[in-house]
Amino acid sequence: MNQKLFLASMKAFLNNEMLQWEEDVSFEEWDEVFQIANKQNTLAMIYQSTFGCPALLNAVPSEYLKMLKQRTMQDVFLQIRKTQEFLKLYQSLRNNGLEPIVVKGIVCRNLYGNPDNRISGDEDLYIPKEQYGAYRKALYEAGMIVPEEFLSHEEIDYEVSYVGKDFPLLLEIHKSLFAEESDAYAGMNERFAKAFENSVVIEIENVPIRTMGYSDHLLFLILHAYKHFIHSGFGIRQVCDMVMFANVYGSQIDWKFIYDQCKIIHADVFTAALFDIGYQHLNFDPEKACYPKFWQEMEVDSWDLLQDLLDAGVYGDADMSRKHSSNITLNAVMSEKQGKKAKASVLRTLFPPKETIKGRYPWLEKHSFLLPFAWVNRIWHYAWQQKKRSPEDNAAESIKIGGQRVELMKKYKIIK
Repeated sequence: MNQKLFLASMKAFLNNEMLQWEEDVSFEEWDEVFQIANKQNTLAMIYQSTFGCPALLNAVPSEYLKMLKQRTMQDVFLQIRKTQEFLKLYQSLRNNGLEPIVVKGIVCRNLYGNPDNRISGDEDLYIPKEQYGAYRKALYEAGMIVPEEFLSHEEIDYEVSYVGKDFPLLLEIHKSLFAEESDAYAGMNERFAKAFENSVVIEIENVPIRTMGYSDHLLFLILHAYKHFIHSGFGIRQVCDMVMFANVYGSQIDWKFIYDQCKIIHADVFTAALFDIGYQHLNFDPEKACYPKFWQEMEVDSWDLLQDLLDAGVYGDADMSRKHSSNITLNAVMSEKQGKKAKASVLRTLFPPKETIKGRYPWLEKHSFLLPFAWVNRIWHYAWQQKKRSPEDNAAESIKIGGQRVELMKKYKIIK
């Protein structure tokens, strides 16, 4: 009941409607719905579509509803402030002769009837790598700084985080859209080689915003979800963004291009399952989106993927055991791409390749021979942390989750 009610509430929000629910629902069931929403960071979306629903008002104490309203108002007001700060920052960059491509975030929020209820943790800008120095200067002048813990590897990272010094804004600057050195993402950046050439300008709150062309942007939303899926997963909100994007821009999307690109990386069945979830449980309209018949007719059972999304949290961060399971799933995909049999290897998890861990050990970039020392440090740190971890962060549970998710990737033909 709780999942069914949660999804119905999400669908009502996407349609900019109030949930009409005639079945009796207990307070405990509603509480579970809002717990799911909290884990998925969709609480403001769910509250917006349910606050006037008789089934909610008849079952939930007024104090509980007051708490939900206060939490939602805080989230929405903060989002409004972050949006205002971002638009001001974007105009500042344009005044400095810089015009980055905005992806996800505010572009996706703009598709919703109540955009500020679709909360974004950060905003993402894609820039030409060679212009990073100019962006860094302009961002610092605008009050954005790189957190101290990232400064040492700022130059080699493919994305760099910036935070507002005196205002609430988190920015991700992408020099490339995916990590270039990772076998798991090999070739993905090449699919966006003409992203700047194909970019379009849309208007958000009277501010011209440069973003990806519609086909490129939908492909990026899919591949971004794919990236998180082969790590520890992602949540339902990303599916909502894809569905809304396809519904709005479907007639301008080159679906064959997207299918061909997904097919190359074995993400065609995975993508079909995502749109099936959108059709079965959200508001995806295949006709309105011009979704191709050959993709609609692909036989796919999306139920297990839906369960994974609801368990995952926003970006597979529902609990630490799940997050650590990403070592197993990522290594399975990398093994597949290297022509090896994909399996949940404990040894591979304990002794990962340099590309997997160099973000944590940036000195490996120049000193590959120190990889064994990184392994020892990693295992020692893991053993030390295990002594003080909560029950939700368990090594055995991570291995179990990783094995289950490897089988899930096999089901959706990502690996064999």
